[in-house]
Amino acid sequence: MTSAIPEIVPDVPDDGRTLFDTVAGLDHPVVLRGVARHWPLVQQASESDAEARAFLARFDGGFPVTAFVGPPEIGGRLHYTEALGSTNFEQIETTLDQVLRRLEISEDSEEPETIYMGSSAIRHCLPGLEIENSLPLGDREATVRIWLGNRTVVAAHFDVLSNIACVAAGRRRFTLIPPEQLPNLYIGPLELTPAGQQVSLVDLRDPDFEQFPRAREALAQAQVAELEPGDAIYVPSMWWHHVEALAPFNILINHWWRDTPAFLGPPGDALLHAILNIRELPKHERDAWRVFFDHYVFDAKPEHVAHIPPNRQGVFGDLDDDMARRLRHILRN
Repeated sequence: MTSAIPEIVPDVPDDGRTLFDTVAGLDHPVVLRGVARHWPLVQQASESDAEARAFLARFDGGFPVTAFVGPPEIGGRLHYTEALGSTNFEQIETTLDQVLRRLEISEDSEEPETIYMGSSAIRHCLPGLEIENSLPLGDREATVRIWLGNRTVVAAHFDVLSNIACVAAGRRRFTLIPPEQLPNLYIGPLELTPAGQQVSLVDLRDPDFEQFPRAREALAQAQVAELEPGDAIYVPSMWWHHVEALAPFNILINHWWRDTPAFLGPPGDALLHAILNIRELPKHERDAWRVFFDHYVFDAKPEHVAHIPPNRQGVFGDLDDDMARRLRHILRN
């Protein structure tokens, strides 16, 4: 039902510009084999999990981190309880040292607890690690983050930012599904999420097609890859990705960025505005507003406003930092 994610083997080491420019123009995922195999962290992890933990500990600044901890019975799947009443794990404030210690203990357990530290900014919790253990970014501004844990399963979700994620220890299986499959993924609530982003309610490892029949179509469009230490994957903006950590100890370092002007706001805000102001209108009014959105947003062309003198086009003209400020002022008022 699924297909393999396309692969390339880039030149390593890379100055950052070539790699990011290569993937930034793609509208589909790609696996980058061996792109991080020269990292010291990857080399230590190839020796043993203990060596990888000791290497991380050298950079530990003692800063607080957030970890997710769940009982053995959740099987590593960080998700919801029955009827979406709450999440099936506890979110705790701790330290990297404590996370590493609990992970070490879990390796010897027949029924380990689930331990997951996700999306922690390396510059904050492991200052200095990224100097030799992240991709050179060239002139791009990116946030570099670390994710570590034992055998965990993160439900399909999307990110607004583009992403290159590198496996530094352990193994990971990525299942990616294109954005247009949203209606077939049975997305959970916005107000209660496992980690800040809406997730699919379908367990892609063993989907219940009686409860979620349209998931068959989503899986038919899915692309899958397994990554070893040193491998990376490019996840385009808005692609759904389901991530399984397959080893008792796993480390991922990812790079998030946007190839868009800094003055653009979060697109999700526009969705909330549309839900609040348009969704409950009568159908004929929604249809009329759909024409406006297509004309001025989704299919906007210069000729749509060419009849207005350029100095009078206002918000319908070119968007820049100054115009973005004017738009925000209009919205606030």
